[in-house]
Amino acid sequence: MVLYTMSQKYESYAVNRLKEQGIAHYILPAGKNTINLFFGKCECIQVIKLLIDGSLSQLSPEKDFILGSLLGYDVCAQCTRYCEQLKKKSA
Repeated sequence: MVLYTMSQKYESYAVNRLKEQGIAHYILPAGKNTINLFFGKCECIQVIKLLIDGSLSQLSPEKDFILGSLLGYDVCAQCTRYCEQLKKKSA
């Protein structure tokens, strides 16, 4: 699975390319003129649709951990990040 943050003006081009290739995708607003484009296997995109209901910066530590793992980030680094987020949350 891939997460690509891009200018909103390229959204239709990117979506058309993904559709032509039969690649599942999901789009969320990122900023004023940007979007977060998730694409990859249908199963992964389905999880993202169920998991994320708002801004990526507002994810719970658990959801952030799952997202990072799905994106293929280093699992040990994700564990460290998760623990640090829990410490901040409880402080």
